[in-house]
Amino acid sequence: MRFRAFLVLAIGVTTASVAAAQAPAAPPPSAATTPAAQVPAAPAPEVYSYNPEGRRDPFVSLLLRGAELNTNRENRPDGREGVMIGEVTVRGIVKNRATYVAMVQGPDNKTYIIHPGDKLLDGAVKTITGDAVIFAQDVNDPLSLVKQREVRKTLRVPEEGK
Repeated sequence: MRFRAFLVLAIGVTTASVAAAQAPAAPPPSAATTPAAQVPAAPAPEVYSYNPEGRRDPFVSLLLRGAELNTNRENRPDGREGVMIGEVTVRGIVKNRATYVAMVQGPDNKTYIIHPGDKLLDGAVKTITGDAVIFAQDVNDPLSLVKQREVRKTLRVPEEGK
């Protein structure tokens, strides 16, 4: 009896699976019959633009950070355009009608006369006051956000008694 029940059950399962495999598949619904079911087109993606402000350039070497510009004296231009601000010593300041004019000494012990706006190797003369010369020095540091700094060189009056 058990064998018959098992046999009937096995035959029923196999015929059901064969019948399901032979049944034709339902045709897909056509796009013309269901216009409301169409998917709307996706909106265009936004254009991305990278803003590198405040970040360091990954292609600039960190080993050369703050390296001096043209420190080799053979490659420098002649005159005051070849003198760096750090090498200048203020020797005198003269008032000329409405403006001040400064006399500075370079590393070659030559004296140069400079006016506001004159260019040096690594900067320019910003202003000249009665007791100091203020330079705008170019900063050669790729990681710094500041591109220029002010350097103030005062006129040193020699002390009496020495």
